Amino acid sequence: MRSRRKRSIATVIGALVVGSLCAGAPASGAGDAEAAGYRSGGSAPSGGGSAAPAPEAGRYDDREGGIGVDLDTVTIPELQARMARGSLTSTALTTAYLRRIKAIDPTIRAVLRTDPTALRQAAASDARHRRGDPLGPLDGIPVLLKDNIETRDLPTTAGSLALAGSPPGRDAAVVTRLRDAGAVILGKTNLSEWANFRAEKPTSGWSAVGGQTHNPYVLDRNPCGSSAGSAAALAASLAQVAIGTETDGSIVCPAGMNGVVGHKPSLGLVSQAGVVPISAEQDTAGPMARNVIDAALTFEVLSGRDAARPGGTAGLPDGLTRSGGLRGKRIGLWRLPSLGPEVDAVLTRTAERLRAAGAEVVEVTPPYQKRLAELEFPALLSEFHRDIDAYLATRNGPRNLAELIAFNRTHPAERTCFAGQELFERALAAPSTSDPKYRAARAELSDLARRSLDETMAAHRLDAIAAPTNPPAWTTDCARGDNDVVPSSTPAAAAGYPSLSVPAGFVDELPVGLLLMAGNRQDDALLSLGAAVEHRLHAWRAPRYLPTVGGTAAGGPGAPR
Repeated sequence: MRSRRKRSIATVIGALVVGSLCAGAPASGAGDAEAAGYRSGGSAPSGGGSAAPAPEAGRYDDREGGIGVDLDTVTIPELQARMARGSLTSTALTTAYLRRIKAIDPTIRAVLRTDPTALRQAAASDARHRRGDPLGPLDGIPVLLKDNIETRDLPTTAGSLALAGSPPGRDAAVVTRLRDAGAVILGKTNLSEWANFRAEKPTSGWSAVGGQTHNPYVLDRNPCGSSAGSAAALAASLAQVAIGTETDGSIVCPAGMNGVVGHKPSLGLVSQAGVVPISAEQDTAGPMARNVIDAALTFEVLSGRDAARPGGTAGLPDGLTRSGGLRGKRIGLWRLPSLGPEVDAVLTRTAERLRAAGAEVVEVTPPYQKRLAELEFPALLSEFHRDIDAYLATRNGPRNLAELIAFNRTHPAERTCFAGQELFERALAAPSTSDPKYRAARAELSDLARRSLDETMAAHRLDAIAAPTNPPAWTTDCARGDNDVVPSSTPAAAAGYPSLSVPAGFVDELPVGLLLMAGNRQDDALLSLGAAVEHRLHAWRAPRYLPTVGGTAAGGPGAPR
């Protein structure tokens, strides 16, 4: 089995490396990780906290980190090719990322804590590489985890002081898969507290444990929630990949708003075990990266298919391992005028580029959207009460939702940005999931969400539906909070279908993503299409850490969960 795995890795690396690596001397690297610890504290009531001074000249300019590769643009296959040649070690790579965290994170506040064993994990990977026996494409690759994903040796808080005691003593299933694949667990990222399911007017990217995460492109703008820290950390190149979670929008919206790639897998392909829940009917963890190839490789590990697939490509979709394109692909363009004319202009330019590459782009409007909006939230309230009670019973601290509400009332630090916990209170009073009315509503919600995509794709013979992922990032403001929900993520989220956000362009200095959606379990085809779209749009650029830009955005869509 081991020898077959090594051939698989060699094949995928050879197929995926695009162009030559940056020149640089072989790096061995050393250094000590910072001791893991809390960065605790609430943000100021009106502005979400002050960012540290922006990096000199608008960005942190040590992109190579002393290892001879551009951390902003390097891919996992390129890194593995260097490790196979002996010109790079995981220790050097991990050290470079730890140094970037130390230099940049005070500006954006995305990383809650680093893992003090990160360099020991990297050294173990280096030993495997020296033996010619790596565990897979993620062996030695630094990964950040959203802090609602359990780790046996690091606190897992969901951003709440109620869970800020001892670590849970176990790993989430996705963490076990990452460790088994040789990935270096670099640390934990900040998130919107309780994954944005606490208050009616939350501020995305804020938690009592971590304060306010800032958008690296423009620091007074919001990173979107709730995987805000994971996306902001990737935009700032603080890890090679990160893991987020989504119930509706919280992988793809932060990805779009921070100019990175986010993949929400089909429901059930990635285990929910050990992830702080909102709803078992919609929750999933998923990969976030700066390119589709890295997201696809990470998805293969998270889903457990990296070791199970035969052949020589480690199970990657064909479109990622050969020269592919958009010719003959049919894409449905779902415009969302509510996101504003500037976003619509990005969508128009995107459609022109896709057509120029040979794709057929037709305008569509998936049906049933108003009814989906009416049904989803009441269902999530009932499911949250059921699932959070079951989860809290496994942790030290409040043992159920009622005790959690009482905790927040007696801990002022939980109210330093926004005081409300209206969603908790409504969930406590929501009908049980055994109630016939709830069960009928959830059945209708799931059915209509699937039909909204299935019927649209069948009627127009589509390979995917494309929509804007996000508006330009709104100004962070604790007093105002976020407004509404970005609507494009809901059909795939409620249906349990896959979605993928790739960078599409900018409005001024603020990234806008393109959200691609496909049918159930069509993740591989979606990732292949996403890679072709990414290549054609070529829309990524590094953040400049600007303190502000333009006028102050008043409100704006937000609060994905």
